[in-house]
Amino acid sequence: MPVYQRQGLVPDKRHVVFRKPNGDLYHEELFGTEGFSGISSLLYHLYPPTMVEELREPYSVKPEVALEDNIKALSFLSFEAEPESDYIKSRKVLFFNNDIAVGVAAPTESTKDYFFKNSDADELIFIHKGEGELKTAYGTVEFEYGDYLVIPRGTIYQFIFKTTENKLLITESYSPIKTPKRYSNDQGQLLEHSPFCERDFKLPTNFETHDEFGKFEIRIKKKNVIYSAVYQSHPFDLVGWDGYNYPYAFSIFNFEPITGRIHMPPPIHQTFEGRGFVICSFVPRLYDYHPDAIPAPYHHSNIDSDELLYYVDGDFMSRNNIQKGQITLHPAGVPHGPHPGAIERSIGKKETGELAVMIDPFAPVSITKEAMKIEVKDYYKSWKKEDVLSV
Repeated sequence: MPVYQRQGLVPDKRHVVFRKPNGDLYHEELFGTEGFSGISSLLYHLYPPTMVEELREPYSVKPEVALEDNIKALSFLSFEAEPESDYIKSRKVLFFNNDIAVGVAAPTESTKDYFFKNSDADELIFIHKGEGELKTAYGTVEFEYGDYLVIPRGTIYQFIFKTTENKLLITESYSPIKTPKRYSNDQGQLLEHSPFCERDFKLPTNFETHDEFGKFEIRIKKKNVIYSAVYQSHPFDLVGWDGYNYPYAFSIFNFEPITGRIHMPPPIHQTFEGRGFVICSFVPRLYDYHPDAIPAPYHHSNIDSDELLYYVDGDFMSRNNIQKGQITLHPAGVPHGPHPGAIERSIGKKETGELAVMIDPFAPVSITKEAMKIEVKDYYKSWKKEDVLSV
C-alpha cells in the first residue's frame, strides 16, 4: 500500500548537505527493510541516532512450546489471558512458525516510561478493545476499536491508551506486511476492484520535533530477547522525513466486502499478506443471492495451511457458541467445516453481522504454553452429531 509521504523539513535532494540554522548538519538516516531494494523513508535527525549512554541487562521473552506437532482442532479464549500493566509483559505469543508469531496482549497502562522497537518483525496489531494514540517519530496514528495498526520493523513507538481495558491481537511478521498484489497495478495504486482504497488508511499526523537531551530508554526486541538501551537524545527528534516506510492504520470497518450469487471462497476477504501467510477480514455483508444458495461455507480440506480465526463480534454463522476474543485453530492436513446445524440455519438468511480476523499460516504453527492456559477443552469433538459445544 503505502503512498509517498513528506512531513517537516527535508532537503531538495537525497544525501546532500542539510544544515541547521546554526550551521551544524542534520543527521540523515535511511529507514527501510529488504536491504536497499524494499520500501524506505529518509529521516532527518537533530542529533545522531546512535548516542547510546547505557545498555541494561537483557531478558528473554522466548515462547515456550507446548505442542510442536498437532493435527487436532483447538480453540482458545483470548480474553482470559492475564492483563498486565506493562505493555511488553502483556504480550503473550500463542502460535508461531518461521514466518510469523501470533499472540494477544491486554495492557492496562501506556508506555510513557520507555519506547519499544521490534527489530525482528513488522507488527500488525488489531485493536479489539481500547483506543488511544500510537506515538512515533513520523507523527501520531490515532486508533480505536476495529483498527489494524501496521508498524514496520525497527519503528520506535509508544502506546498512549485512553482506556485501561485494552485487548490486542498481535501478528509479528518476519517479512514486510503488504496489501495483496492482485489489488494493485504495476505502479502500486489500488485498483477499482480492491475492497479498500488509499483514502481508507489513517496516516501519521501531528508531526512534531522533540529537541530534548536526557535518558531515553528504548526496549528493543531481537530474537526473542528484550534489550534495554538508554539514549542521550529523544528518539523523536526528526525535523522532517519522506518516503514510503512508516506506520499507519486501517479500520476493518473500511473493508468493503466482495459478494457473489453463490458462496465465495475466503481469498475475497484477504486484507494483508506476507511471506508464508495471509490475513483476511470477515465483515458484515449481504449473503449470496442465488435462490438456492447456501450462505454457510462448504467443508474444505486444510491441506496447504493452518487456519487461525479470531472472533471479534456478531453471530459467526459457521460456529456454535462462540465468544468474543475466541480463537480457533484448524490445522493443515484434515478437513473442517461448519458446526452441526450451521448449514441448515444459514439457508434463506439475507445478511450476516459477523466480524472476525483470519490468519492463515502456510507452514504449521507451534502452540505455546501460554495458549494452552486458555484452551477450550475438547473443541475438536464439537462436530459430533449429538454434541453442541458449550464454553
